[in-house]
Amino acid sequence: MSADVEPSPGKESAQTPGKDTPQEETQPYGLPGKPLARGPFLFGLVGGLGVLTAIAIAQMVVNSLSTIILVVVAMFLAVGLNPAVEALQRRGLARRGAISIVFTGVIVVFVLFGLAVVPPVSHQLSEFVAAVPGYLKELSNHPLVRQLDAEYRVVPQLTSFVTTTLGPSLASGIMGAGLVVLNGLFTTVTLLVLMLYFLGSLHTIKDYMLKLVPASRRDRTRAISEEILTGIGGYVAGNVLISVIAGVLAWIFLSIADVEYALALALVVALTDLIPLVGATIGAVVVSSVALLQSLPAGIACAIFFVVYQQVENYLIYPRVMKRSVDVTPAVTVIAALFGGALLGIVGALLAIPVAAAIALIIREVVVPRQART
Repeated sequence: MSADVEPSPGKESAQTPGKDTPQEETQPYGLPGKPLARGPFLFGLVGGLGVLTAIAIAQMVVNSLSTIILVVVAMFLAVGLNPAVEALQRRGLARRGAISIVFTGVIVVFVLFGLAVVPPVSHQLSEFVAAVPGYLKELSNHPLVRQLDAEYRVVPQLTSFVTTTLGPSLASGIMGAGLVVLNGLFTTVTLLVLMLYFLGSLHTIKDYMLKLVPASRRDRTRAISEEILTGIGGYVAGNVLISVIAGVLAWIFLSIADVEYALALALVVALTDLIPLVGATIGAVVVSSVALLQSLPAGIACAIFFVVYQQVENYLIYPRVMKRSVDVTPAVTVIAALFGGALLGIVGALLAIPVAAAIALIIREVVVPRQART
């Protein structure tokens, strides 16, 4: 009797639409099929594709490393200049006006540096080129050169070397130097444009990145990121201030010592002083060598001045300026600068200290409390 019983229409209408209608609505393209069999062939194929993808991504990163560094430096400079923009905003200026003033100041610094460095270098090169014929004439009139020329025909061989080998090499070297200058100019303009863009959209970028964080952790992440950005801005501002102090004091001393091109050499000292650890030493060696070429007393006086000033900067100026910007121990500072310089050169050394400060802040505020709770 149970085999003859037919299902009621109400039960069929209640079951059949209940099964089919939601599936048709949620699966407009049909139901998915069975998963592929996870055999060794499929496992090897997926693993090989993963390895190839990783290699392709690594090659793309290596090929675009210069662009990545340029973008990172532009963002770093934008974050460093943001405190100056916000300081102008607190005085009643709109953000666009504050950005325009700060960016104009950066352009003026670049222009002044070029005007102070390029004319002395070009003047020295023109003087050297004009003096080359006299040097050659004096050399050809030297008794030793005449004797060697009479015995070994040195002058014709030297002339042949200059015309056939040295001349084309110098020409190609000059063209290569011109390309390097054009590339540097293009890179500088690109850096300034990116920095202006990041400076104008810094708050938008920061808010967008915070949207990727879960809502329950967004406030804490915002506070930590603000602390990191404040530390980076303070580091950039403090480093620039220390470099300005070094450049001004070097210019005053070089002017008093009557060293030629005092302003250009002082700008070299200020620029190299931006490099952690070795920058001040490089600037001191360059300036002392230039002064030594002019006179022995000037070179010795420059060496003594820079030795004394570096002690004052390391133990008096630097701690006072940096004590409110980055909270990093001296050992971590040295290690970070060494690793950054080994990985990315001067750019890595510049970025290493604020990155180390950010990592130390994250460890102190996130990792250590989490480990204490476990």
